[in-house]
Amino acid sequence: MQIHLSRQDGVPTYLQIVQQVKHLVASGRLQAGEELPPIRVLAQQLVINPNTVARAYRELETVGIVIKRSTSGTYVSDAGSPLARRERLRIITERIDSLLVEARQLNIDIDEIIDLLRQRDKALPSPSSAE
Repeated sequence: MQIHLSRQDGVPTYLQIVQQVKHLVASGRLQAGEELPPIRVLAQQLVINPNTVARAYRELETVGIVIKRSTSGTYVSDAGSPLARRERLRIITERIDSLLVEARQLNIDIDEIIDLLRQRDKALPSPSSAE
């Protein structure tokens, strides 16, 4: 599990961990039942206080993304799946918003963007053929 922290963006460290784990679950890079790194291990990797990782894991547990098994660790919950679609749509919505802002700054209208999206969609391999 790769987590990258930014000290410049003003987002609290524990929230960066929460957001990235949600993204990893939503994208399928973390599957239901997969174990997250132990708190101390992740804290050492990120060079942060273990309490920060513990807070992020508690937050993820509260929203049902992970479950804590008393002595064996923290795992992606099976209930994380319904969130996955909602989280994927949230991620795409943010990217669409950024695209639209940039397009407006460049004086490109929505019809041109839609045409370009269709062209790019045809040019890219489908997910099933990429395997």
